[in-house]
Amino acid sequence: MKSAVRPLSFQGPAREQSVALVFLAGAIIGVLGGMIGLGGAEFRLPLLIGVFGFAALQAIIMNKAMSLIVVITALPARLFAIPIGDLSPYWFIVLNLLAGSLIGAWIGAHWATRLKSKTLYRVIGALLALIAALLFCTHFFAVDPLTVADAPRIIAGVAAGVIIGVVAALMGVAGGELLIPTIVLLFGTDIKIAGSLSLAVSLPTMLVAFARFSRDKSFSVLGQNKRFLVTMTLGSITGTIIGGLLLGVIPSLVLLPLLVALLLLSSVKVWNHDSRTQAYFCGSFTSTPVV
Repeated sequence: MKSAVRPLSFQGPAREQSVALVFLAGAIIGVLGGMIGLGGAEFRLPLLIGVFGFAALQAIIMNKAMSLIVVITALPARLFAIPIGDLSPYWFIVLNLLAGSLIGAWIGAHWATRLKSKTLYRVIGALLALIAALLFCTHFFAVDPLTVADAPRIIAGVAAGVIIGVVAALMGVAGGELLIPTIVLLFGTDIKIAGSLSLAVSLPTMLVAFARFSRDKSFSVLGQNKRFLVTMTLGSITGTIIGGLLLGVIPSLVLLPLLVALLLLSSVKVWNHDSRTQAYFCGSFTSTPVV
């Protein structure tokens, strides 16, 4: 018989301490992401699995819900910095990528609900290593935008969108770490414009993945862990804002290698994760195996 891990929940007299600890964990992840211009979901996923003991699919769904809320709250600030009128000449890029990412999101979410637990941990581990490599390359190596004709660029945009949609769904992330370099390299846009366009692609893409996840019984993890979800999301949003304010305070030559190393370590831990392992966080949480 297979075993799984029931979602963790706040219990007992340590409830207030638990709220503070979960908020702090979300804030730390948000700061890490904010300092490099990301939401931090790629760092949050291994935390949900390795520290808080959520099973792989449950962690993906929780991460996706938090990422969705973070993106929605980030949109007004982004539109204030770069008005929607400045983005109007680039809507064809959004449509081009969405043509693939919406399909990819459904496929990725479907695979996540069908893969065996051990396989899903391995997939997540491999994707974390991929994100680490991509994070390193995009920050330390300058690559000129590709020079291709319109038709091949459109085809490449759809193909890239499918891949990004699959990866984002399998990790429960918004996909900005993949979308931004794709938009810059494939369409030659300014990186600030690319950041806003990535949000426009991410939001509907996440909604499609969310709709697919909602058809699986594991989706109930959200209702069973409302307090946890709200607390960590608030921590993530707070941390992202703080991280954005600290942008550039720590030199990239110091920060990026540390974050890449953290992702690689998380990749190994998740790859070797035993779905039967019980995780306890400072005595404030409990988990019970389900046979």
